Amino acid sequence: MSATAPPAGPTSTTELKREFTLWSSFAFAFAFISPIVALYGIFALAITTAGPAFWWAFPLVFAGQLLVALVFAVLVSRWPLEGSIYQWSRGLLGTGYGWFAGWAYLWTLVIAMTTVALGAAGFLAAIVGMSAPSGGQRALIALGILVAGTLLNLVGRVALKVFLTASIAAEVLGSVVLGAWLLLFHREQPLSVLWQGVASGDGGGAGYLSLSGPFLVAVAFVGFSFVGFESAGSIAEEVRDPRRAVPRAVIASLTLIAVVVMFSAAAIILAIPDLGAVLSGDDADPVSSTLTAQLGAGIATPVELLFVIGFLASFLALQTSASRVVWAYARDRALPGGRVLARLSPGTAQPTTALLLVSGVGAALLLLSLVAGDVYTLMINFTTGGFSVAFLFPLVGFVVVQLRRGWTPGPFTLGRATLPVSVVAAVWALFQLFNIAWPRPVNEQRWLDWSVWIAVAVLAVVGAAVYASVRRGIVPVATPDEEATTVAHEGSRP
Repeated sequence: MSATAPPAGPTSTTELKREFTLWSSFAFAFAFISPIVALYGIFALAITTAGPAFWWAFPLVFAGQLLVALVFAVLVSRWPLEGSIYQWSRGLLGTGYGWFAGWAYLWTLVIAMTTVALGAAGFLAAIVGMSAPSGGQRALIALGILVAGTLLNLVGRVALKVFLTASIAAEVLGSVVLGAWLLLFHREQPLSVLWQGVASGDGGGAGYLSLSGPFLVAVAFVGFSFVGFESAGSIAEEVRDPRRAVPRAVIASLTLIAVVVMFSAAAIILAIPDLGAVLSGDDADPVSSTLTAQLGAGIATPVELLFVIGFLASFLALQTSASRVVWAYARDRALPGGRVLARLSPGTAQPTTALLLVSGVGAALLLLSLVAGDVYTLMINFTTGGFSVAFLFPLVGFVVVQLRRGWTPGPFTLGRATLPVSVVAAVWALFQLFNIAWPRPVNEQRWLDWSVWIAVAVLAVVGAAVYASVRRGIVPVATPDEEATTVAHEGSRP
């Protein structure tokens, strides 16, 4: 197996600039996941579904995702190439396999980016005094966020690094400091509440743990909290010493996010003043109501501002990742218009055209949400499932290559544990996909319960048509000799 050699193309600049460090790649992945987005996005759903005992889904999902992160760290150490999942899968089992892996990953990123922009729009609306913005108003605010994020991304990597570093400070303040304050001075519930499930008040039982039971539904929700660690690999060609720095960033970002999210979630659960209202659904926003009840109404605006920063940072990381995947495809002539999409700006060596394409698709999805709400619900449901689909490609491919005894590791390796870890990681990702996509009767319209499978089928059909149109012109995977030349050249870069 060998890496994909970056082909020469008619670009204004032929190489990306290595302006990111270990810290930058860590900050990028941390912002992508964002503990504020990860926790706020799923807290109300998870606690009303499974009760306070949903908290135990965090360590369970973290353990599974850590195995995936270890495999991805091994892969990016061998192939520190822009596009991450696309490039790893392509290097493992060939061009076609990698193409569809990247296709699933790209659409997941774009749809997640759009969802996060809408989430930020809700908080911005509240800050400016719009208590109940309409769907149209939220979409227009989200469009403004998309435009502002695109402009910031176009400025260059320095502006992105500064904003992501500031977002980490905001996340730590908003998550760790507030959590510690709640635990020390505003604890309302006993620690034993973390074992309380729904209805019967019992966190155990076969029904609670069954495939259609509350706890596994909560596990599906929590899966949204621990994706994005692989994004450090999507900017690998912009990181100095990526074979060593990026694997560390992948593992460290997931681990720190897990610690922050589990701590913050426990603090909020134990500080809820009226747990009955939360479990019955009468309190639809338990995070906001708990903070307001315990810290006063004056805390609402500062906290919402922290939330906006977290959502914006996550949006920027998603947008950047998606644009790099598009650029990686375009460099390999694997998308229509590849020669144009592969161009880099003369000054900053940014994939400007790819970034504008991603933003344009995001804007189209926002406009689509105005006229077809159910379609947008389908896309939201696909986000977490989409990550599981994309993750399965390199995980399964890695197991196959090892069984064929065709693997040559990079600087980061798991040694003899590589095969067992990768097998369990692949099984975990498969379980996550089926758990997330299981058609439980959740939505009023039954077809929406099948939304993940519907989205997968539609994207597979469209993807097959696009792949057929570009297949003959795709730059082939490099030979071992070409890989050696590429690595030698990479070592000479600043």
